Amino acid sequence: MVERAAALVIEFIESLPEAPAHDLDDALAFAARVREPAPQKGQDFGALMDLIAEVGTKGFNTAGPGYLAYIPGGGLFAAALADFVSLAMNRYVGVWNATPAFAQIEASVIRWLCDLFDYPGQARGILTSGGSMANFSAIVAARRALLPEDFLSGTLYGSDQIHASVTKAAVLAGFPARNVRSVPTTPELRIDVAALRAIVADDRAAGMQPCMLVANAGSTNTGAIDPIEACVEVAGREGMWLHVDGAYGGFFQLTGRGRAAFRGIDAADSITLDPHKGLFLPYGTGCLLVRDGRRLREGHQVGAEYLQDLAPEGEIPNFADYSPELSRDFRGLRVWLPIKLYGLSAFRAALEEKLDLARFLYEALRDTPGFEVPWEPQLTVVPFRYRPRAGDPEEFNRRLLERINHSRRIFLSSTTIRGQFVIRPCIVSHRTHRDRIEEAVDIIRRSAKELEG
Repeated sequence: MVERAAALVIEFIESLPEAPAHDLDDALAFAARVREPAPQKGQDFGALMDLIAEVGTKGFNTAGPGYLAYIPGGGLFAAALADFVSLAMNRYVGVWNATPAFAQIEASVIRWLCDLFDYPGQARGILTSGGSMANFSAIVAARRALLPEDFLSGTLYGSDQIHASVTKAAVLAGFPARNVRSVPTTPELRIDVAALRAIVADDRAAGMQPCMLVANAGSTNTGAIDPIEACVEVAGREGMWLHVDGAYGGFFQLTGRGRAAFRGIDAADSITLDPHKGLFLPYGTGCLLVRDGRRLREGHQVGAEYLQDLAPEGEIPNFADYSPELSRDFRGLRVWLPIKLYGLSAFRAALEEKLDLARFLYEALRDTPGFEVPWEPQLTVVPFRYRPRAGDPEEFNRRLLERINHSRRIFLSSTTIRGQFVIRPCIVSHRTHRDRIEEAVDIIRRSAKELEG
């Protein structure tokens, strides 16, 4: 069974360079093939692997080099091997004495990530399913640390470019959606600090309790980076919790350019990261770091009589006390094994390459007549649009996106920024290199030319 599954995986990975960046032809018909009642008798493993291989070809090819839509996920092979081992051994890491060495591996991973941001020894963290759960836990920790039990006068702040998961997390944590304030941004799409100060002052005058400020370390729309040092100053003066959403961009801290852009992040109260983005790991690998680990624990810990036989926290954390989750998989191994296998320098070099590729794409489109590239890339998102000689620009750019994606060599997505439709390539995958971005430039230019007639 292992050999047959390995053959499927090897064939899949070897096909990635030439596989379509997306393929949805007859995808619903393929989905219908696996819509069935639970079988009463077992089936042949090889036949089941054949079925998985066939139906798995339909969809977005998020692991391939041409996938430049949304925020690409890498699916690093070594992490898949780590999951194979950890799921087969099926050890529980929620409490340390259930499997001390494996719990220590996860604690070591958290410490490595804390060290990346120069967090002190009392910092703690938790590996989550993704940035959404990390943002949720950060808001819960901040709420319980800074607000009374009747917290409905508490307010949260973020720019008009914050991720939707922040508002969703605030609502799930009990805040009315209206208590999440949207702060205007500068022309570079960074939070306007003067506007932030004014909104906070107005809220205080109205009897509200400013509680949390969320800063972007790379927004999803454009990769914009908020002025973190200024956010630290505002949050400190106002007694607010500063949370940095680095789900997409945080791991660029490994690079010199990223570290310079994120100056001040070491003073943030918490940071969201997504290793399934910036470390190229499989989906389902997020992270929350909290500078004062005690606050994360106090925000989530509750007692239970049936847990009385378990050891209290010592050198190794009981991760169940730091998270909404009790039952969960051993996520630490899928982070630990690739870092131990390749070393951080390999990830640093890959991220440096992505920054260079984004710059190349930006300059190539900027220098091509007809294209508008309104925002210089701060990380690896390069939003652009085309200015047609005649007709409706939005309709033209929607058709342009369709034509680009019709090539199937690359797959791009779009967004709306300040009322304008824009196409937004995002370069993150460890499998995307200069040759594919050069090809992307050719496809984009040719598609626009063909539409212009």
